[in-house]
Amino acid sequence: MKKIILFLLGTSAVFSAQITLTKASHDPILNDIVDNRLITGTVDNSATGANVTFSNGSLTLGIPALVSYLTPAASEISTFPGSNIKMVEGATAILYKASPTKLEITGIVNPQVTLNLSMDNGTYINYPTTFGPVQNDTAKGTFTSSVINGICVGTTSTEADAYGTLILNSQTYNNVLRVKFTQNFSLHLPTDLTFANPLGTVTNTAYSYYDASHRYPLLSSTNLNISVPILGINQTTSTAMALNMATLAVSNTVKKESFSVYPNPAQDFIRFKGNTEGYSKANIYGLDGKLIKTADVNSGNIQISDLPPAPYFIEISGKNSETKKNLKFIKK
Repeated sequence: MKKIILFLLGTSAVFSAQITLTKASHDPILNDIVDNRLITGTVDNSATGANVTFSNGSLTLGIPALVSYLTPAASEISTFPGSNIKMVEGATAILYKASPTKLEITGIVNPQVTLNLSMDNGTYINYPTTFGPVQNDTAKGTFTSSVINGICVGTTSTEADAYGTLILNSQTYNNVLRVKFTQNFSLHLPTDLTFANPLGTVTNTAYSYYDASHRYPLLSSTNLNISVPILGINQTTSTAMALNMATLAVSNTVKKESFSVYPNPAQDFIRFKGNTEGYSKANIYGLDGKLIKTADVNSGNIQISDLPPAPYFIEISGKNSETKKNLKFIKK
């Protein structure tokens, strides 16, 4: 009987296993370019609680949607004090202040509106993060847009609200922790120092699915709404992306290959070093996932003098559609 009880206890412990997000294992790293792909289909975020199944097997991966983590420029650090890492995803940039215990938002730069949280940084995530406890914080600063400027105030919330098994794109991932991130801000005129009469709101709700083997989320979805009724603005943007597992090592940044790009960083041209046999085409993508140019792998130098300074992602392929490798370079 004693052995049976111990066995059942052990089984329960395995079934209830969950991961803990720590700075060492899940905080973003400078100069990482994460190979995400846009999702075709709608992410099902409905499951909550312990030992659930996140059923997203019908989702498929589409075009690249790269996420880059960069060192903020001197002008950005001046504008958003304390910033030491910047995430760039398409046309949106988020500036963070990373410390040993947490990641705080110092600014959000979006084509519609820019939030500067220099008055009171909003906590994005505290470490360690485990299933259950809710992390709440306040944030305050200014906002700017093409038509109106003012002050903003709001809250940030982070909660690991579920864990279990993720079924994604015909793959199954066990021991997955789902984290819900929520940011709510109200926008006010510069004279509304008591925040009594909001002009509008900026709300963002995001879900990220983490496992123990990858630094960045296996799957993430974001819903951003900007509403300023007096200006007739009510815009909602929804995106979803997943790691491109075909090209990623355990670190889930771009996989290191048997050949490389040089010089790197580069100014006028790049070329490939190593064994490129079997590869013929190189597609260069920007951080927004858009194809910028296509070149012949074996043509010698690939001119990049016309590209703006930034990190770029190269997908190299051959006649076999499954033969692909991925590299990155920086245009200076």
